[in-house]
Amino acid sequence: MPSDPVGHLRVLIANERPDRLERVALIVAGLGHEVIARQLEVSEVGQVTREVRPDVALVGLGASSEHALELISKIVHEAACPVITLLEARDQAYVHEAARRGVFAYITDTDSEQLESAIDIVLRRFAEFHNLEGAFGRRAVIEQAKGILMARHAINQERAFEMLRSYSQHNGRKLVNVAEAIVESHLLLLPPLPTQAPPSTVGA
Repeated sequence: MPSDPVGHLRVLIANERPDRLERVALIVAGLGHEVIARQLEVSEVGQVTREVRPDVALVGLGASSEHALELISKIVHEAACPVITLLEARDQAYVHEAARRGVFAYITDTDSEQLESAIDIVLRRFAEFHNLEGAFGRRAVIEQAKGILMARHAINQERAFEMLRSYSQHNGRKLVNVAEAIVESHLLLLPPLPTQAPPSTVGA
């Protein structure tokens, strides 16, 4: 994620209408960004996204809303980047479904000022979303580690957290890293699943 959201970006553009795709590509280039892929087919956009790793993806609504929605789904699934959908006119049903599939924003007029503002806002929101997602993930790992310590030492959660914090401070390690180590080691030390004996063939 670039430190300056309006700096030089690598942009993927997807639209089933070549005329709209070309227009957006010219606007993006005019803003000083690099168009790294122009993709029309749903079957190909996932692989392209995986390979080029764009900073942001722009998906236009062409003749078929389902085609555009499938493009969005593929890009969101493959890319660690936000998606902006571009509309010629407001379409509430399409916007709702696009949001459900992971679009971060939409704009109805592809002029350079609107597009630049949308990219700026979306990249900031995307960064905030991932920071929040990371915070939830760290909290979940710490809660898992506390549960393991509580079961192992027959202690309450306050004492378990104090053990984690004390170890973290004395060893100069982040609390979440200590928690991750406990969870990982616990998984490794779990007893193996019992193996089932093969069915008897006696009397078969």
